[in-house]
This record gives sequence, structure tokens and C-alpha cells, in this order.
Amino acid sequence: MEFYTYTLPNGIRGIHRQVRGSVAHCALTIGAGSRDEQPDQYGLAHLTEHAFFKGTERRRAWQVNCRLENLGGELNAFTTKEDTTIHATTLRGDFAKAAELIADVAFRSTFPEREIEREKEVIVDEINTYKDSPADLIYDTFEELLFEGSELSHNILGTKRSLMRHDGNAIRRFIGRTHTTDRMVFSTIGSFSARTAETVAARYFGSRPATVRDFERIAPAPQAPFEREIVKHTHQTHCIIGCRAYGSDDSRRLPLALLINLLGGPSANSLLNVEVRERHGLSYNIEATYTPYCDTGLVAIYFSSEHANAAQCVELIMGQLRRLRTEPLTSRRLSMAKKQFIAQLAIAGESNESYMLGAGKSLLTHGAMDTMEEVCAKIRALTAQQLTAVAEELFSGMSRLTYK
Repeated sequence: MEFYTYTLPNGIRGIHRQVRGSVAHCALTIGAGSRDEQPDQYGLAHLTEHAFFKGTERRRAWQVNCRLENLGGELNAFTTKEDTTIHATTLRGDFAKAAELIADVAFRSTFPEREIEREKEVIVDEINTYKDSPADLIYDTFEELLFEGSELSHNILGTKRSLMRHDGNAIRRFIGRTHTTDRMVFSTIGSFSARTAETVAARYFGSRPATVRDFERIAPAPQAPFEREIVKHTHQTHCIIGCRAYGSDDSRRLPLALLINLLGGPSANSLLNVEVRERHGLSYNIEATYTPYCDTGLVAIYFSSEHANAAQCVELIMGQLRRLRTEPLTSRRLSMAKKQFIAQLAIAGESNESYMLGAGKSLLTHGAMDTMEEVCAKIRALTAQQLTAVAEELFSGMSRLTYK
């Protein structure tokens, strides 16, 4: 069996994969992100992630930071709109130490006010860094417009004004409301048995009292397509063309993922890279991405170009979208797209850390993790008609945001 799953008495779930190697990876994925913030809490999920490293009942901040680093390992964390993840990488023999440290920062952090005030300034600097990068900022602005009025509309970092309102008590209230054991997964991968993984998890996570979330996320209301231009006085035009898409539990997300990879994935032979960059030389950077959330999703096609070339870039992109909507892929083209997508997934799976993080997210979201063989079988079964139907449904009502 490729994966071993278990559930602790308090509701925390675990997933383990045994592989050969001297390195171990582990992570606690918590189903709480920026979309779970209330209107007066914007930026709090991300601040909480930073505050985890500022001291616990057992350790000062420097001791948290040095615990694994002194052993050659590392501890880190990140926040998304739906999750907060604390993860560690160590040598196999230090796996239990990593698990203990993750449990310590997740459950026994003290959130000292002096440290929190200092960390706010660090996040303000992070916010300003994003403001100086239109290629990053435009994604946040596009989501604000696309999901306007919903939990998903505000960005993860928050604003300087909202951030300054938060303190240790605000963090504790947020954790009490959102960091419930029924929304936690401990994922592990390394050269040790499933029994060892479960025993270590029970030792460090099992004593946490069982808690259950008492609220539900609200799906965003429908939004009409829009076109918006914002003057930023940038050296280039930055543009996103996109739409809402399928959620992570929708069976159509796999054909959409294949379609987006074909359209503007990381390979140099993607349709948009060939058409816009290689054939016409109009843009150095063009890509397409698909981000699924639990109840909706986001398709975004981004490019940057000289101001005079932006209109032609848009025309070429819309032409490719129109072709995908009206002309089913040939058998040869579909077969090539499938082989490419499967190979990319297999290569990505060679990174044990990424594989482990994906397993935790999958168990949290779907309650299971497909094996690579199962994923490949589903991809091979996709038809050209399925891809055309997805393209017709989504690409016929695209929104556009432009920075100039």
C-alpha cells in the first residue's frame, strides 16, 4: 500500500508513505486560512503563522528557530486562503524531534506581545514588497474583483491598518475558532514504518483535546464578467484574463488541469508560449494557472508586455481560447498532452517534500489520496470532448484586469 492513513482519538488524521532515504519530511496541515477570517480579522491567519515561531511554553523564539537548524534540518510554515501548514525536514533519525517541535509551536505558542509587534513590521515590509511587484500584486487585485463580496476576496497578508489592530488575544481567539482537531492532518514521508509514524504522532499530537469546527464556509455568489484597467505607471502592461472555475471536489477539475497545462503550463511548447512569445515575440512572461478552492476555483492567464503590444497579446490569447472551445483536440495532440502532464506529475513526485505536502492537503480536502497509478489512469481516460466542454463552459465568459 502506497499510503497508510490513521485517525487519532482527538480527530487529527495522519497519512504516511514509507520510502528509502536518509531524509524525513513531516507537516501539520491545518484547514484554516485567510478565507476563515472575520471582517475585523484580515491578515490574522498569516500573522498567526509568523507568531508560531516567537516562543512557546517550553522554548524561547531563538530556541524554536535553532532546534532543527542545529541538527542540519529546517522548520518553516506558509499560509494560503484555506490552509496553514507547519512543516519540517530532518535526517531520518531526528524525525521525532521534528514532530515534537511542530506540536510545540502549533499547540503551546505563547504569542508574546513584544515579539508580535516586531513581527507586524516584518509583515508590513512583506506587504510593501508585493506593492513594488505588479506581477504579484495583480493576482491579488484580480481575486478581489473576481470574488468581490465573499470570504475569498481579501488577500492573505491583509493591510497595514488591519494588521496593527491584532494582538496576542486576537490570535488566540482566531486559533480557538478555526484550528480545530477535525481540520488537522499530520503527513509524513521517510524511511520508517507506518507504525513508527503513528506512534510518534500519537505521542506528540494525541494529547490535544478534541475540537470540532462550528461554522461553515460560504460559497461566493455569482459574479458577472468584468474588464478593468488600473493606471499604475508601470514600465510594462501587466494583464490577467481569467474566470471562476471548479472546486477541488468537482470531477471536472482534472480535465481543466490538463487543459490549463496544455494552454499555458511550464513547458516551452504550451500553446500560449508558442503563439505569443515564440511566433510573435510579444511577451517574455506568459502563463496559465488553475487554483482550486473547496467550493470554487480560479483560472488566470497572466502576461506582461510592452504597452504597444498588449492589445495584440490579448487578441492572440482570446484566439487560443476560442479554438479550445470550438475545435476538439486531435487524437495525437490529446495523447501528447496527456503524456506530458503525466510526466510532469511524476517528476514533481520525485520531490518527497512536495509529495508529502500534497498528501496532507489531499487527505484534508478529499479524505483520501490517489496513488500515482490512479491519477494516471484518470488522465488517460479523459476525452477531447470533455476538454472542449470544459473550455466552452469556462472560457466563454472571461474577465480581464490590466495594469498600465
